[in-house]
Amino acid sequence: MAIRERLVAGMSRQLGRPAGLFGRIVGRLLNRGNRPVIRKAVDATEVTNGSTVADIGFGGGAGLALLLERVGPTGIVHGIEISQTMLAETRRRYRNEIANHRLELHDATMQSLPLPDGSIDAVVSTNTIYFVEELGPSVSELARVVRPGGRVVLGVGDPAAMAKMPFTKHGFVLRPISEVVESLRLAGLELVEDRRVGEGSEAFHVLVTERV
Repeated sequence: MAIRERLVAGMSRQLGRPAGLFGRIVGRLLNRGNRPVIRKAVDATEVTNGSTVADIGFGGGAGLALLLERVGPTGIVHGIEISQTMLAETRRRYRNEIANHRLELHDATMQSLPLPDGSIDAVVSTNTIYFVEELGPSVSELARVVRPGGRVVLGVGDPAAMAKMPFTKHGFVLRPISEVVESLRLAGLELVEDRRVGEGSEAFHVLVTERV
């Protein structure tokens, strides 16, 4: 493999599971680059003070901050992440919120969430499903933990746009949006709206669903 391809493959691995010093840098870059998408996804939950919410694959933690703001001092935010680097960074950055039991962090995957059935008012997950081999079991798990009428919001890059990025051919699974929506429907999550972030046919997708 050429040096350039090795670098691109390494970046792809870091996007899926940031690790070490470079992973911390990647986390900060993700926060900066994805902030408009994350904000739109969090807003789409429509949660208010006192709600219990979850951010699956929170990465650099930008979504955690926005969710903590929305649910207020009496709400609870669960952060699910597989990257030990991101978990350590978040424990350090949000130590007060953790001490006050406003934020609970979990080392877990989307396929096996350490949360009771119907215990969450809304779930957000942005730029995560590319790293999931089998989508059905994962979205079924999201549906399991959210209450009836609660929302699951997925942020997903348009596959046509994602395919043009050099790193997505290394370990990314790019699915048509229609396939993602159908997987959500089969899990009991009905599409409310496909909000777009950006311009044109390849704008980013924020899929807003509700558990029936």
